[in-house]
Amino acid sequence: MIVKNLGRVDYAETVDAMRAFSEQRGPETEDELWLCEHPPTYTQGLAGKADHVLAPAGIPVVQTNRGGQVTYHGPGQVVAYPLVNLQRLGIYVREFVFRLETAVIQTLDSYGVTGHRVAGAPGIYVRLDDPFAHAALTGPAPADDPFRGLGKVAALGIKVTRHCSYHGVALNVAMDLQPFAGINPCGYAGLRTVDLVTLGVFADWPEVAQRFGERLQAQLER
Repeated sequence: MIVKNLGRVDYAETVDAMRAFSEQRGPETEDELWLCEHPPTYTQGLAGKADHVLAPAGIPVVQTNRGGQVTYHGPGQVVAYPLVNLQRLGIYVREFVFRLETAVIQTLDSYGVTGHRVAGAPGIYVRLDDPFAHAALTGPAPADDPFRGLGKVAALGIKVTRHCSYHGVALNVAMDLQPFAGINPCGYAGLRTVDLVTLGVFADWPEVAQRFGERLQAQLER
């Protein structure tokens, strides 16, 4: 796998580049992992609803062909785009998503933070009262508030064409979180979004990008 650190790049231009790479690649094309951050941008997935964008306040809203609903990208967030031939790797979409989430959990664990999956809600979440606690989430979530006590630290949305993936996963490091208040993150009203700084972890973007990239690479080269 070729790993590329793109730095801060325009969102729409990066999506165009991923699409072109995926459409032109052949059976022997080496997989790539792009790590980057974007200027402030709201992105709508295929399942996105216009009314989940509450108050864009001048931030552009870009319609995309990834799965999922609306999310926010901005400076201080590590965005990882794995351009992977799933057929060659011998896995299906569900396993691919599981591996992406595992890489997030492993990256968080390297800082002492415990990440959690929530059934039916892709991405990774943390306990707001004690993000360093190791206990698993227990019991059914309240029907009227499925994310009670949790904050979302990583969002996930992918596209697969001809067995090859693009789009990916975003891990919040040290962001201005206010723009998340302008949307229902991933379609969930009131879902709180956090970053590593919120959790008491102070790490710079290059360091987190490297750790995250290494763990993604390990998950996707098996």
